[in-house]
Amino acid sequence: MPADSRRASVIVIGGGISGLACAYRLLRLGQPVMLLESEPHPGGLIATAAHNGFLFESGPQSFQGTDTLLRLIAELGLDSELLRADPRAPRFVLRRGRLQKIPMSPQALLASSLLSLGSRWKIASEPFRRTKPPTNEEGEESVAAFVRRKFGHEILEYLVAPFVSGVYAGDPESLSLRAAFPTLDEWEREHGSVIRGAMKSRRKPAARNGPPPLCSFRGGIAALPRAMAAALGDSFRAGARVTAIHRAPSESLAQSETRAAYQLRIAGAGDAITARAIVLATPAYAASHLLNDVSPAIARTLSGIAYAPVAVVAAGYAARQTARAVEGFGFLVPRSERLHTLGTVWNSSLFPGRAPQGNIVMTSFLGGATDPEIVARPDDEIAAIVHRENASILEISGAPIAAVVWKYPKALPQYNLGHAHIIAALREAARRTPGIFFTGNYLEGPAIGKCIEQGFSTAESIRDFLNKV
Repeated sequence: MPADSRRASVIVIGGGISGLACAYRLLRLGQPVMLLESEPHPGGLIATAAHNGFLFESGPQSFQGTDTLLRLIAELGLDSELLRADPRAPRFVLRRGRLQKIPMSPQALLASSLLSLGSRWKIASEPFRRTKPPTNEEGEESVAAFVRRKFGHEILEYLVAPFVSGVYAGDPESLSLRAAFPTLDEWEREHGSVIRGAMKSRRKPAARNGPPPLCSFRGGIAALPRAMAAALGDSFRAGARVTAIHRAPSESLAQSETRAAYQLRIAGAGDAITARAIVLATPAYAASHLLNDVSPAIARTLSGIAYAPVAVVAAGYAARQTARAVEGFGFLVPRSERLHTLGTVWNSSLFPGRAPQGNIVMTSFLGGATDPEIVARPDDEIAAIVHRENASILEISGAPIAAVVWKYPKALPQYNLGHAHIIAALREAARRTPGIFFTGNYLEGPAIGKCIEQGFSTAESIRDFLNKV
């Protein structure tokens, strides 16, 4: 290792989207930084793979184009590669073996045959009923308890629970409303009604243009982390696995570097790297392991964050193999349907260039908190399960032309009951450990846009810290 690479102002550990965002913003703020990624490529679970002319995504299948993210895309020069899905693309839910269109507004819900008259009445009357969250010692309520209390079991089963599985791979009985959907909790607390709260929110100027567009890139979502890593230049190091973090002994520091506080060890490297600030941009369980020596309290707190396993199956078919038109976003599967598939995205319907002419691509997700054992099965068995279930729903004949399986034993952090207390304890412990910072999808949400915003915010906190010490 060259002598000048043994010291840095800031080390970011982990080259997923959160770590990349933090390091990128630090450079833009004029702060020297080094990002260390153990894998040979940036992006974490975000990866795009080409197979037999098909374009498959191994993790997120799309992202919401938030203002911050769209500005970043422009800065990276990716505007010409950006794709936007049709905002009118219908979404479906499986009910009693048949796909039914999900109504996308309260008005459409009231007219839909998806729900019973009783459930529709609960929606229609909700703005006229003032409710308060139940008071308990923890001050929390599960998503399932909230929805049952406000709207009833049918809406939980066919709308909310499948959505929770699609976003968090979580169990609504365990997921914390305040941690996972803080806006809903806030609307009820402030207005006594989530629908009234939503209506008042839409009157605000920032909300007038509707929800952010659903986006990808011509060459797949991996274009984003690749461009961010390229923008970092020599500040990005792939294949650098950090094995330990320690407080730097004062005798190891030069007189001009008395503010350097931590040392890192990299697998296969002889010398340690010293840094004034460390950013843990790894999953919580990996950060817990690395911080055992620096702060056992932080390590214990991080170890309390659960993760759900997910299997991803991408498959390509000839369009003529399906008797149904595969048009729209895709479909979600309630657990009451007793299938392993949580949901399926129709990639080639959303974005061009995902399949050769006359072919289609779809990506399915299995596992999650409600079916964790599925990822232990062999790849070919998982692929066969998905094909069988999709074939039954979409009337597919014959085997896929191409298929790929990815398995993630710890895919997504779970914002379960108590999560907000864990994050509060983590932030308090970090305040007592100057120079240690965190960014990641377990803090403020798993969406790519949220991770970018949280990474930027962390970078600004680091800038302020370095200016003070």
